[in-house]
Amino acid sequence: MTAETIALASDHGGVELRTQIRNDLEQKGYRVLDLGTEGPDSVDYPDFATAMAAALKEGRAQRGILLCGTGIGISIAANRFSHVRAALVHDAFGARMARQHNDANVLVMGGRTIGPEVAKDCVNVFLETAFEGGRHARRVSKLADRGER
Repeated sequence: MTAETIALASDHGGVELRTQIRNDLEQKGYRVLDLGTEGPDSVDYPDFATAMAAALKEGRAQRGILLCGTGIGISIAANRFSHVRAALVHDAFGARMARQHNDANVLVMGGRTIGPEVAKDCVNVFLETAFEGGRHARRVSKLADRGER
């Protein structure tokens, strides 16, 4: 069993997929910090990206998964924070590259654009892939130079 805590958050467009991901993570022994939302009523995705950023900064989770309808809005909102490297992916290859080359700490997917099996593959690859470092470390370090917002 892993001791890693994974934070999950979504707006209304990602609730159903987030529930499936949460159940899968719990079955695999991850601790899950579910930051909501809990239903189909319209909510604002930046609020959930901010909650994710706070959970990571405070050390309540080591990595995160965000969802909104397309994944676009919530990834833009999450990347406003200098300690977040949120990567919007559509397949396992993207998830692998996000970790290997970009040291992404937040996986982002669209609840309305990706199926549950592909999403599960993305999550598994994201959580099992290490950052390669090397020439990629230099590039990633430049991302932190943008300052806190």
